[in-house]
Amino acid sequence: MIDLKRIRSDYPAVASALGRRGTDDLDRLERVRELDEDHRAVETQRNEVRSEIKGLSRTVGELRRDGKMDEAESVAARSRELGETERELDAREEDLQASIRQLLLVIPNLPADDAPDGAGAHDNVEARRGGRDAEVWDEHQRVPHWEIGEALGILDVERAVRMSGSMFTMFRGMGATLSRALCQLALDANADAFEEIRPPSLVLGDTMVSTGHLPKFSDDAYHVTRDDLWAIPTAEVPLTSLARDEILAEPDLPMRLMAHTACFRREAGSAGRDTRGLLRVHEFDKVEILAYATPEQAADVHADLLARAERLLDELGLAYRVLDLCAGDLGQSSRRTFDLEVYAPGVDQWLECSSVSWFGDYQARRAHIRYRPAEGGSPIPVHTLNGSALAVPRVWAAVVETHRQPDGSVALPAVLHPYLRGATSIGP
Repeated sequence: MIDLKRIRSDYPAVASALGRRGTDDLDRLERVRELDEDHRAVETQRNEVRSEIKGLSRTVGELRRDGKMDEAESVAARSRELGETERELDAREEDLQASIRQLLLVIPNLPADDAPDGAGAHDNVEARRGGRDAEVWDEHQRVPHWEIGEALGILDVERAVRMSGSMFTMFRGMGATLSRALCQLALDANADAFEEIRPPSLVLGDTMVSTGHLPKFSDDAYHVTRDDLWAIPTAEVPLTSLARDEILAEPDLPMRLMAHTACFRREAGSAGRDTRGLLRVHEFDKVEILAYATPEQAADVHADLLARAERLLDELGLAYRVLDLCAGDLGQSSRRTFDLEVYAPGVDQWLECSSVSWFGDYQARRAHIRYRPAEGGSPIPVHTLNGSALAVPRVWAAVVETHRQPDGSVALPAVLHPYLRGATSIGP
C-alpha cells in the first residue's frame, strides 16, 4: 500500500500520481488524509491524558506518604475518570487506524513516472515485436487450437466440462505432455538464478492481502469457506509472502524465486467473452518468476525478468509483442508493467501470456518485508517484482496453431524435444 508518511508529507504529488490512473480513488485518498489528521489529533489527546494520569499517580503516592488520605482519594478518583477517557481514546484511535488501513488496502499503487499516460488498454504502447513474422501465415495455420486439439485427441473440453463445468479444460496424451514440457522448459531456463519453490496452492487471507488480491478482487478468487483458505490465482501470491514479517540482509538481495503451480481464477464477469478453448479458463498451470530487490536494483531486475520471458517465446518460434501498459491499465499493485502477448493465427488474436511487473514497496508494506541496509540503519521495505515465465494455456494454443503442418500434424519446437520422450511432432 502507499506509504502513509508520503501522503502526509507530499499529498499533492501523491494525488497527482494517483490521478494518472483515472480512477475514483482520489476521494478515498482524501478520506485517508482526513482520517489521518483525526487519528493524530486523537493520539495527541490520548498521550496528554496518559501523561496527566502518570502525574496524578505520582501525586497520589506522595499524598499517601504524607498521610493525606482524603486528598489522595480525591486525586485517585480524578485519575480513574481520566483512565476511562484514555480507554475511550484508545478505542477511537484503533478504529481510525483500522479505517485508514482498509482504505489504503483498496487504493492502487502510484504509477511510475515513466509509465505511459492513458486511460485504458487502447492507450498501451507497443514497445517492440519479436519472434517470427506476425503477418505471414499459411492457410493450414489458420485453424483454432480447439479444432486442432480435438482432431489430434490432445484437448478434451467436452469431458472436462462434464467433470467440472464450463471454462475448465483437459489435456490428453501428447497434449498433456506438451503442457508439462512447457513448464519444465521454463523452470530449466531460469534455474541459473532462481530458487525453485513448490508452495501451497491454498493460502490464508493475509497472504492474498499481501499482494493486493484482497480485499479488492475477492470476486475473482476461489474461497474455501469451511477452512477460510483461498486457492491461489498465481504463484506470485505465496512467493511474495515467503519472507512476510521478516527482515532480510541487503547482501542477500536480489532474492530470486520461481514456482510451477496450478492457478485458479473465477474470471467473474467474463462469461461469453473469449471462453472457447484455452482463451479463458478457471484453472491452468504457470511458471512464475519473482524477486525481492533493493530500490536501486529494481530496474535491472525488472529488465531481466522481461528478457527471460521474451527469450522463451522466441525459442518456441512464436510471434510476440511487448506492450508498455499505460497508467490507466496498470494492475492494482503495479507501478510499471510490460505485457507479453503471443499471436495465435488460428484464432487471429494477440493473447496475453505474461505480465512482468515492478510493484515498488507497495506489496512489501502490506506483507512487512524489509531489509537491513549493509551500512546499518533502520530496516527498509524491499521492492517486489514478478512475471510469468510461461503460462501454459495460451502459449500451448499459440504453439499448436503456429506449428500446425499442412497434413494436420503439429511440429514441436526443438527446444521442447528433450522433454517429449523422444517425440518431435504430434500426428493426426
